Amino acid sequence: MRSLDEWLEHQMRVHPQTIELGLERLAEVLERLKFPKPRVPVITIAGTNGKGSVAAYCASVLAAAGQRVGLFTSPHLRDYRERIRIDGAPVETAALVAAFERIEAARGEISLTFFEFNALAAFVLFDQARLDAWVLEIGMGGRLDAVNIIDPTVAVVVSIGLDHQEYLGSTLDSIAREKAGIFRRAVPAVLGSRDAPAALAQRARELGAPLKRLGAEFDFKRQGAEWSYEGLKWHLSRLPAPALRGEHQFANAATALAALEELPIEAVLSPEAVACGLARVELAGRFQLIEPGRPGEPVWILDVAHNPAAAAVLAANLRALPRPGRTYAVCGILADKDAVGVARALAQEIDRWWVCSTEGPRGTEARALAALIEPQVRGKIETAPSIAAGCEAARREAGAADHIVVFGSFHVVGPALDWLEAEGVLHPARHTHYTHAHRP
Repeated sequence: MRSLDEWLEHQMRVHPQTIELGLERLAEVLERLKFPKPRVPVITIAGTNGKGSVAAYCASVLAAAGQRVGLFTSPHLRDYRERIRIDGAPVETAALVAAFERIEAARGEISLTFFEFNALAAFVLFDQARLDAWVLEIGMGGRLDAVNIIDPTVAVVVSIGLDHQEYLGSTLDSIAREKAGIFRRAVPAVLGSRDAPAALAQRARELGAPLKRLGAEFDFKRQGAEWSYEGLKWHLSRLPAPALRGEHQFANAATALAALEELPIEAVLSPEAVACGLARVELAGRFQLIEPGRPGEPVWILDVAHNPAAAAVLAANLRALPRPGRTYAVCGILADKDAVGVARALAQEIDRWWVCSTEGPRGTEARALAALIEPQVRGKIETAPSIAAGCEAARREAGAADHIVVFGSFHVVGPALDWLEAEGVLHPARHTHYTHAHRP
């Protein structure tokens, strides 16, 4: 019997490509598994940025309302099991291995990608758990993503930006059309951006999907430390600020509420459950602030921002912080990302940079990345052979009034969390099975 690590290694070898979009192979495997359609509400969430936050809000509010929820997200930071959560907890290793065994037996000669194994395991486990609702985050794009094999009760597109152009197209409209592939006829389509490309609304109208747009059919208003939500069904006032930090999180929270108010379980989603879910939500690596482990040390900020749009949001969040000292950056950016655009967005907020090498087939060597971004930034740039080495170097230089922001990828924030825990800055994780190497 294979261990979880052995299964993950096997899945990385079994398909010749890391990414192969398409639903035909998954449909055949689901047929062989005799997999039933979900009998409960399903929220499917796509978007260039923000989809992880919206998924977390949806799951947290549903849980606060007493619902048993399955949450599927990707990639993971430290533990592969983060991707599949049931009732807020990572799936048990034994259950995950059993799901992989079922999928392997059913697939036969059909080749599946690493992500397709992942998505199928989530579907199998959620079905077995007899949950009250599923929250599914699209991995990439929408139309041909493995998650899109499941028909949603409500479909959400949070934002559109230039990312994964080699698969989704080179323009915002082409990317929008791919993400609009999660829309279904007569199924509510929620758009979480005030400047969403027209292609999204156009596709929803073609399908007869009820359209809900931020700033039109739903909106929010800040009221000091509180805020209000105005939707087609819910009118909620005096809501607590979302537990996730950053001004953009109000829009993400409102987008989640716009999706939740369309579910056929409205009776259990009380204003109290909404407030509780917003206040309790947790999501590592999204403008995550970690206070000093010892007196005289800096504040750490972890953010997976990996494209120019996300970097611009990170820059705005940094500007909003009290800044008595300097801001240092520890960053790594994968080879298939717009490193120049990311650096340009953050250039005015960073006083000094430690650029780190990242591992894997998409990784970038530190000196090459430094040469690429140096014309864009104003602070001094140094290189480090690893994320841990970059964190250590920045920590030596920083004082109690400073911030160290670690960003650029899940491949950066995950190792940084490992280092911070080992150094005693972060409380030990509750994970029991680490799978650091497996982050395609």
